[in-house]
Amino acid sequence: MDWHEHIALRAALEWQVELGVVDAVGETPVDRYAEPPVKPASANKAAGPAVVPPAAAPVAEVDAVAEAVAAAAAAQDLPDLQARLAAFDHCELKRGARNLVFSDGVAGARVMIIGEAPGRDEDREGRPFVGRAGQLLDRMLAAIDLSRDSSVYITNVLPWRPPQNRDPTAEEIAMMRPFVARHVALAKPDLVLLMGNISCDAGLMKRGITRLRGQWTESYGVPALPMFHPAYLLRNPRAKRDAWADLLSLKHHLEAGS
Repeated sequence: MDWHEHIALRAALEWQVELGVVDAVGETPVDRYAEPPVKPASANKAAGPAVVPPAAAPVAEVDAVAEAVAAAAAAQDLPDLQARLAAFDHCELKRGARNLVFSDGVAGARVMIIGEAPGRDEDREGRPFVGRAGQLLDRMLAAIDLSRDSSVYITNVLPWRPPQNRDPTAEEIAMMRPFVARHVALAKPDLVLLMGNISCDAGLMKRGITRLRGQWTESYGVPALPMFHPAYLLRNPRAKRDAWADLLSLKHHLEAGS
């Protein structure tokens, strides 16, 4: 290359730089959208065997009902059952509740009442049936000479308040059923009152309280009487006549067994 050709090429390059050219390209067009060429198998073998990352270990699913069965069965007495229930972490209701609502009344009483779930007042105080429904329950019991202070033991299917007092789900009931069954076994009542649909669901595996109420059956291994929940009676005063008939049936049953 002579001196004049060198000067011409340099001037052309400087002119392209002034125009904004930043990349040098070859004489052959390049399709920059095309996929890169696949390496031949021989090239892959030369590079050595491919390293395959280890598969992630599968996460074992927790069987909450089985855990509840084991925890409940291990309880030796009522305080132990309460402690094991408080330590049970598979029910999401626990995260939003203020208190564990375990029981009230006299452990070992002949009559054990199983309600549905705590409401706002019960969640605040940590005792079942202390709101308006609880006050009505106390009057109902007094009408047949019973009292939570001397002759009745009270609990709920769920120990934690559901958000906005919604009905518990089937999964929540299934998790709590083993604890309720163990609760009855340790309290040793002569009979249980299943108050409301949720209580019948847990104790009888069926709902339909208007059809079930007033008919003696068996639940948790002892005689059981389904009854309207006091909260239902507050909303439906006409049902109080049926509730009174159920209370008289309960009184007769107690007297016949005494």
